[in-house]
Amino acid sequence: MTAIFISDLHLCASRPEILRSFLGFLDGPAREADTLCVLGDLFEYWIGDDDLGDPFNASVASAFASCAQAGTEILLTHGNRDFLLGEKFAQAANVRLISDPHLMTLDGTATLLMHGDTLCTDDRDYQRFREEIRAPAWRERFLFKPLTERKSEVEALRRKSETEKKKKTQELMDVNSSAVAIALRAHGYPRLIHGHTHRPARHEHLVDGKSCERWVLGDWYDSGSYLRCDERGLKSIKLS
Repeated sequence: MTAIFISDLHLCASRPEILRSFLGFLDGPAREADTLCVLGDLFEYWIGDDDLGDPFNASVASAFASCAQAGTEILLTHGNRDFLLGEKFAQAANVRLISDPHLMTLDGTATLLMHGDTLCTDDRDYQRFREEIRAPAWRERFLFKPLTERKSEVEALRRKSETEKKKKTQELMDVNSSAVAIALRAHGYPRLIHGHTHRPARHEHLVDGKSCERWVLGDWYDSGSYLRCDERGLKSIKLS
């Protein structure tokens, strides 16, 4: 079985070059895999499935559906930017929404998939904000608003987030080793693959005397990349 993993594309109409790379990826490497796993932040933001009529969003859903029609199973987990992706998008794109975390077996190896933001426990301001906007009451209020109002609100939140990030160190926004250990322990010491931090690398963790590897996926701002897993192991690949 061949599985490939991507995350943090942050697709939006203002970055057409990333969309072009993504569409080429879906027409090429993605169709050579049995399974494609998208581990969050596919979109820069998602304001609700009722925005599927937007031509940009519709083009992404259509490209996914075409790839799935060609035989690739597509799994999608939410990120911190697109946690409002729902079943209407999943149906239009022919993808399957999975939980975060999600445990699967690849070539006999238990593998834990996460977006990764819940591991960044040192950034307490972010974790408080995450808890606030994931609450059902906030979601209900937000989705009740008109699309134009939602877009304006999200744009304001994005600007505030970028300002706040400039005040934080990379170390603060990275994963916490204890949080990683807790996740690995809770799921039987698997291999871990996640995104969110935009710091692609392979790490080794020793948890309760057991060695576990952690793979971090890269973002697509400068160039696209994906992690390929097959019978030969895991390999990080950059798109040309």
